[in-house]
Amino acid sequence: MPRILRPLTRAVTYTRWVHLVVGAVPTVIGSFIVGVHTDSVANWLLLGLLPIPIVAAAGLVPAMRLAEGLQARLMLFPGRHARRSEPGEQTSEPVIVARPAQTWRDRGVTALWMVLRLEAGTAMAWLSIQAGATTLSFAGAMVGDDPGADSLIAPQGAHWAHVFLVPLPLIVLGYVAAGAGALMARTALRLLGPSPTDRLAALEERTEQLLEHNRIARELHDSIGHALTVAVVQAGAARAANSPAFTDQALAAIEDTGRAALEDLERVLKVLREPGEPAHRRPTLAEADRLLDSARASGAKVDAEITGPVDRLPGPVTREAYRILQEALTNVLRHAGAVPVSVRISADERRLLLTVTNPLDGSSLGAGSGSGLRGIRERATLLGGRAKAGPDDGEWRLSVDLPVA
Repeated sequence: MPRILRPLTRAVTYTRWVHLVVGAVPTVIGSFIVGVHTDSVANWLLLGLLPIPIVAAAGLVPAMRLAEGLQARLMLFPGRHARRSEPGEQTSEPVIVARPAQTWRDRGVTALWMVLRLEAGTAMAWLSIQAGATTLSFAGAMVGDDPGADSLIAPQGAHWAHVFLVPLPLIVLGYVAAGAGALMARTALRLLGPSPTDRLAALEERTEQLLEHNRIARELHDSIGHALTVAVVQAGAARAANSPAFTDQALAAIEDTGRAALEDLERVLKVLREPGEPAHRRPTLAEADRLLDSARASGAKVDAEITGPVDRLPGPVTREAYRILQEALTNVLRHAGAVPVSVRISADERRLLLTVTNPLDGSSLGAGSGSGLRGIRERATLLGGRAKAGPDDGEWRLSVDLPVA
């Protein structure tokens, strides 16, 4: 199909034409109220100016931004464009915000848009009427009828050549509607697109989603990684010991750790499946004995000392500290094996200090330098604290300092 005819064959041309003509409804209503005839350009201009104060005042109503945004989506950007609703989406497609005005700037911009739509719609409605009248005049002249005086062109006398002029006004109207519709679409993107407030809200929402995704990834890494590490260590120790009693003890530890990991997994999956539902309770540092017993059952000699009001720590602090301790013990078992481990936890009204140390040899040098240690640092940073890990006088030491207030 020739490119020059493409505007006449696109559905968006006609939906935008409808959007423009509908904008002239206040003008048409005003013509009936005032009783002004619409047979001249001057009267149409007058009728297009009279409703401006009312239309501008209506644009200041917050709900009008929602109504205009929905109409612009469906009529100016039909099809897939109408489904793009959030300014924070990563897409190159046009974005029209459909929500009530949040600020006076949004209200003012909406009022400006409605006035522009009123005037453009009034002009398009007048051109459409004239195009229809001119088409009828050509058709009437073709058969010898009186064309009347309402059209832009009133041919005199009947002639067979008038048959070629019948579609001309409608074709011209189609191109004018395509150009005016494209101009209104660009204007809508500027006036009804996301405001700075909308963009900031979308950025905050996107940031919250990323933080939640990172938190879920850390939860799965720490919980499932700990369970698998304990299972591998216990299974290897049971096979090496070749003792039925130790095997039973190892299987019991694997069962307990696996059950806890399944509970964590179910909780995380519930959050992913049903974002609106509250998550099950997450473990806290008051349940640290479960982690210590699991490490001891894996063959590690754990020397733990917990002082201070651990059970009265704020929720975010105690939950993140539990995961940090879990990942620290997992790193010891994974990289150093069943070695002596020292755990020191001290809490007061201001800070929570957590230290985990284990002997360091050549095989375990750099243990915990991967995603597990990165997750520990991320947890500490999110709470305004800090985490440090590395060799220290023949030991691998993890030190975490979290503010409590």
